[in-house]
Amino acid sequence: MSVLDIFAECNKAVVDGVLIKRATRSDKEFHFQNWFAGRLKTLKLNYDPPARNTYPDFRLVAVTIGFELKGLVFPGRIADFDCNSQVPSGLHNGRSIYYVFGRYPKSKENKYPVLDLVVCHGNFLNARHDYIHENKSFRGFGSYGDILVRDRKMYVAPTPFGLLDGIDRQVTLILLADEKVNDRFRLVGEIERVETQKVVTKYTFDLKTNDLTTSEEDNPTAGTVHKFRAYRIKGAPETAVKLKRQPVTPMNAGGKAAETGEDEES
Repeated sequence: MSVLDIFAECNKAVVDGVLIKRATRSDKEFHFQNWFAGRLKTLKLNYDPPARNTYPDFRLVAVTIGFELKGLVFPGRIADFDCNSQVPSGLHNGRSIYYVFGRYPKSKENKYPVLDLVVCHGNFLNARHDYIHENKSFRGFGSYGDILVRDRKMYVAPTPFGLLDGIDRQVTLILLADEKVNDRFRLVGEIERVETQKVVTKYTFDLKTNDLTTSEEDNPTAGTVHKFRAYRIKGAPETAVKLKRQPVTPMNAGGKAAETGEDEES
């Protein structure tokens, strides 16, 4: 069983109108995960169930593939998403990681459709695999010197909806260019992402002025082109997928992430 089969089952569910079902109005995290879990169960795949503070959300048992789920309410925040204590990557603990982005309408109902869906290899979001996230802390803050300060990093990354044209109201698969597909799929786009010239290697925070300062170094792999291909199931719309002329990212959106939508997962 491969990511191709899982994507095909997700595509079928969207086309057939299989609804996301929310147990309660307060369920703002697991409703889209439950929808995806239904697709894995239909394929009779064994997986480690999602739990808080685990990454990725779904880890298949028989193959070294994992899926991280991101549900996005529409209309709402779609250009970027919060990555709680885990920078996006296409490889984690020996598993190939795929991100599943699903948009659904903002609704007071407890059932609603998937409007569009993107499954993409994590390298499309970030091709670096060597960074290891760690939370750090120190004690000694405050007038009595006994307050603990925790440095718990939150990463904000662009979504495919912020980076690409041609994926609205579609079901799209984005793979590494050298990943093989079969005759169920049609190529709808070839995408290149180029590594930046500089990379941030350090930051400091001034507790007196609240100033955050970053330090950059030359990227040793600057200019490296990472190639991807976009696919859809044959018979689906052939709308071309390509990079936006000016991708909407946290950097060109004023250096600050948009506020989280009411029902968005983190």
